[in-house]
Order: sequence, then structure tokens, then C-alpha cells
Amino acid sequence: MKHEAFLQKTARYGILLATIIWGSAFVVMKTAIDTIPIFYLLAIRFLAAALLLGICLLPRWKALDRSYFRWGGWMGVFLFLAYATQTFGLQDTMPSVNAFLTTIYCVLVPFFAWVAAKKRPDRYHLLAAVLCVIGVGLISLDGSSVIALDRGTLLTLLSGCMFAAHIVVLSKGAEGRDVFLLTAIQFAVAGLLGAVCGMLWEPFPTIWSEKMTVQLFYLTVFCTVITLSLQALGQKYTDPSAASVLLSLESVFAVIFSILFYGDRPNLQHFCGFALIFFAVICSETKLSFFRKRKSGVPWDAAQGPGE
Repeated sequence: MKHEAFLQKTARYGILLATIIWGSAFVVMKTAIDTIPIFYLLAIRFLAAALLLGICLLPRWKALDRSYFRWGGWMGVFLFLAYATQTFGLQDTMPSVNAFLTTIYCVLVPFFAWVAAKKRPDRYHLLAAVLCVIGVGLISLDGSSVIALDRGTLLTLLSGCMFAAHIVVLSKGAEGRDVFLLTAIQFAVAGLLGAVCGMLWEPFPTIWSEKMTVQLFYLTVFCTVITLSLQALGQKYTDPSAASVLLSLESVFAVIFSILFYGDRPNLQHFCGFALIFFAVICSETKLSFFRKRKSGVPWDAAQGPGE
């Protein structure tokens, strides 16, 4: 009981730590792709993560059946497409812009689910979509007041679509299955796809440095395995609305790290776009439920309960 109580009290901090680490990943990836070919970077990151997670899950592998490979395989395909387009987009965008444009997946998920499950988006989802489009427009405006959707912006927006598709497939595949086993399989599939694409289209990295090793270790262990565990554990003991708000802070931390460690200097127009996209995510994920709870006189903390 004491263990459960401790987890309930610290769950939100675990999610917050995961978002901080993910926020830093944009800067690490931006510097890593200067020396490591993108497909090989993804291959090493996800294959190593699959191996580490697979070892940790040894007692659970006996529950494996064909459905895990089918759903885990599709999850891996969409995960690879999402990270590949995001990382190639990162080549031509600042980490802060890449982070905020990627978060449009939160707004897109209800519309993708509409196609998959015939569940119509509500007014909050529609409002979020409008705000998100305006936010993307502000980020993409050049000095001549013309929308400039360059290669990096388009690839990053495409990655948001792929992340949204991945979440819809994950929500369907996770029904009645061990989500950690599915995760290990999707990592393996994404890593194998990265390796194949690397062998087809990229030169194998022959010069290796200590810096490259540190970058890959951080991306694999901290940004993939540890953050995944913190998110899964944290969401188990956190109200879904509160968890959504905390997870959406990833893009905010990405801006902070980008300014501090990469020299990124977003202008006022960019910050207005960031703010609109961030509010769109909050609106879509929480339906502004915290405002309604406060207006009803129920304290914020009292309204929270363990997540399902």
C-alpha cells in the first residue's frame, strides 16, 4: 500500500521528467545528424532499445502470439515513418520549430480516429484544428507575409500525421495485449526498417567518435527506454487530462533547450505560433476540463484520481 501511495504522489513528476528528456532530444538529434546518417541513427537507436526492453521483459514473452507481431509490426512501420520524416525535417528546421510542428499529432488523432472508428470529433477538436492551422501559418510565414512551406516544414508536418496514425494503431492493437511487448516489437521493426533504408541509400558511418557514442546512448537509454517507462508508469496513476497537459510540455522544453544549447532564436511571430499550437493541443487533449472543474468549485487536486 505504501508503494502504491508513493507512486500516486510521484506519478506526475515522472511524466514531467519524461517530457523534459524528450524536449532535450530535439537538440541532441539536431547535432547528431550532422555526423550520423539518419537511417543508421534510427536503426541503432531502436534496435538497441528493442534489445534492452526485450531483456527486461523476458518473463512476459511467453504471452506472445501472432497478433503481437501483426499489430507490433504496423506500429513499427508508422513509428519508423514518423521518426524518419521528423528527423529529415529537422535537417532544415530549428529544433524549436520542429518540436512544435510535430505536436500537431495531438490535434490530428481525433480526426484519424474518426476515419478508423467512426467517432466524430467534437467542438473542442474542431476549435483545436483551427487554432493549430493558424499557429502553423504563423510559424511558416516569411518576411513577405507569404506562407513558406519549405521541405523541412512539410516533412515535419508529415511526421505529425504519421505520429497520429501510430497512436490510432497503438490504441487498437493494445486492446487485450501487453503494451510493453508491443513496444519492444515495434522498436525492432522500426530499427530493421532503418537499417534496410540505410544500406540502400546511405553510406555506412566508418568514422566513429566518443561524442557519437554518447549521443546514441542518450537517445536510446534516456529518450527511448527510460522515458517510455516513466510515461507508462506515470499515466497509470495520473488523471488522463493532467497527463495530457504534462506531456504537451515536451515542445515547450524543446524551445528552452534549443535556445539555451543550440542558439535558436525564435522571433515574436514564432512564439505566437507556438502559443496557438500549444493551446490547440491543450484544448484537444483536455477539452478545457480544468476550467469547468474550477468554475464548479471543485479544487484542482481534489478532482484528480488515479488514472485507469
